[in-house]
Amino acid sequence: MKKLIKEIKGYELLDSRGNPTVAAKVVLNDQSEGFALSPSGASTGAYEAHELRDKDMTRFGGKGVSEAVQNINDKIYPALVGSDCTNQAKVDEIINSLDPTESKKVLGANATLAVSLACAKAAASHYKMPLFRYLGGVNSCVLPRPMMNILNGGAHAKNNIDIQEFMIVPTATIPFSENMRKCTEIYHTLGEILKNYDITGVGDEGGFAPNLKDDQTAIELICTAIEKAGYTTDEFKIALDIASSEWYNPNDGFYYLPKRQKKMTASELIEFYEDLSKKYPIISLEDPLAEDDWSAWQKITEKMGNKMQLVGDDLFVTNTTRLTMGISDGAANAILVKPNQIGTLSETLTVIRQAQRNSYSVILSHRSGETEDTTIADIAVATNCGQIKTGAPSRTDRVAKYNRLLMIEDLLK
Repeated sequence: MKKLIKEIKGYELLDSRGNPTVAAKVVLNDQSEGFALSPSGASTGAYEAHELRDKDMTRFGGKGVSEAVQNINDKIYPALVGSDCTNQAKVDEIINSLDPTESKKVLGANATLAVSLACAKAAASHYKMPLFRYLGGVNSCVLPRPMMNILNGGAHAKNNIDIQEFMIVPTATIPFSENMRKCTEIYHTLGEILKNYDITGVGDEGGFAPNLKDDQTAIELICTAIEKAGYTTDEFKIALDIASSEWYNPNDGFYYLPKRQKKMTASELIEFYEDLSKKYPIISLEDPLAEDDWSAWQKITEKMGNKMQLVGDDLFVTNTTRLTMGISDGAANAILVKPNQIGTLSETLTVIRQAQRNSYSVILSHRSGETEDTTIADIAVATNCGQIKTGAPSRTDRVAKYNRLLMIEDLLK
């Protein structure tokens, strides 16, 4: 019996920040179902696929997604009905054929992604397989290392810290559940330490959001938390998401750190990162330079690429064209993968394969506006990418991904 798409329905639901997001349900002719939600980002790259919002100020402050939902019900559903759900590449090809723009401006990447993921889930349900196994086959066996966000700044928090994310990364190749336990212990230890500081709550991704003397103080407090929790900085390293595109002024080429009111050149920023890496156990820098500052990216990769992971998020936006540019120009050595930056599952998997073939590290990532959808956990295992960013262990939308990985670990045993 062919696995044909019988019904597709779009929904306007809510994300972790209380903003509308798109969801889709796909039903097959044997009644197998798949349901998926699209996330959204607060800090977004200029070259990301288009997130379609209504801009009707009488609904959700203009952030409604009823038009994207209507595109699912009126355009995508009629085009896909009767299609073989197990041919993911063809499904996504049909979806993309409905939108002549590169950035999915007509349909909205939030609409296309929800349907694309729901189709994959429906197919996995038909075969009675977990999604990671359906996508990756018998080779899916590597649980990703958590890059756990435990302190927030930048656009993700209302505090005085400019760097967007401070993460801890376990170095031990022990079971995922053990690394999760230890990361969580460090997170709670940091929370106890920060009771002595002016703390504004938690940021969008669940990390603590204190007001501190400077960004280096945040790193020092994290190192203290690692040691107080009973571990060492050999066992746990630090990763930073700088999100420097938020600081960059293309008109004069300077970086303006908004919360510290500081102005820096690209060379000064690179020198700052070099000093930090000598002083603290930092192993990964995400978006240390702006998405259009290619020459600076080449410079930092040449100077620091053999010492640490240099991750392109805004630089690459899960896009094969931009990743090809980076490979050709020698910019970065790792890519952050966010499925909603490109808009379909097939395109996401293509980027991951391209990065892995060219020895770029791959990190599956959530967004600041998340949902309870756990698909990125399954994609991380399906592709054996080895790393995942999905926030702090303090919000259900983040914890859902960690819990899914814990369940997958049990399945793999």
